[in-house]
Amino acid sequence: MIKTPAWIGTISRRIAVAVFMAVAFCGPAAVSAWSAGMEDTGGEKMARGRMVREQLVERYGVDDQVVLEAMRAVPRHLFIPEDARHAAYDDRPVPIGYGQTISQPFIVAFMTSMAKVGPGSRVLEIGAGSGYQAAVLAEITDQVFTVEIVPELAAWAEARLRLAGYSSVRVRQGDGYHGWEEFAPFDAIIVTAAAPHIPPPLIRQLADNGRIVIPVGSPFRTQQLVLVEKRDGEIRTKNLMPVRFVPFTGAFGE
Repeated sequence: MIKTPAWIGTISRRIAVAVFMAVAFCGPAAVSAWSAGMEDTGGEKMARGRMVREQLVERYGVDDQVVLEAMRAVPRHLFIPEDARHAAYDDRPVPIGYGQTISQPFIVAFMTSMAKVGPGSRVLEIGAGSGYQAAVLAEITDQVFTVEIVPELAAWAEARLRLAGYSSVRVRQGDGYHGWEEFAPFDAIIVTAAAPHIPPPLIRQLADNGRIVIPVGSPFRTQQLVLVEKRDGEIRTKNLMPVRFVPFTGAFGE
């Protein structure tokens, strides 16, 4: 049986009222607005602390201390285009260009917690976006691999991760449907785009006792965030909560 932390029940009830959007539409101009500076000022650190305390802990009841510390450490604003940086620590997704977003802070924390990432875990992320989720993972483990299908975003993610000090993260431009077989098996796989079904290559590349966290459903409609667990070669799934993510592209033909 897949066990779910007690705090998730409270969150799921709240999500019935407010579905978490991970969808936005913006053009390449948004991506061109990245700032050259990589400062993390005292004010931004305070905003990050408020995000963790007021949103993750008080509003949503997140109590995974490893994840909370990672979220507190990563300068989220550095992974957001300059013209949208004022919203970096808001309780919502933020556009990053090419029809993509950086997910709401809670969604990042929730998916990381459900993947049960720990020190030494080998983790694959599908959908690097701006690199923020990979940075959060890199605060926990030094074995993070991320795939991004949009060439421009893959380049931005790699540049931002390096500049922010997360040089251990490996970034590849390509179709995440196929995973990254060269470095499999993975202890955890986090997918940040909605797929019509769970890609078989990702299941094959999941280690025994590993977990996949993936939104499944139709594009631009309410989907289900699904937890997949492999035990002794058997696959078990559990619906966690309703979500809305941008569609998985590539092999799915979107």
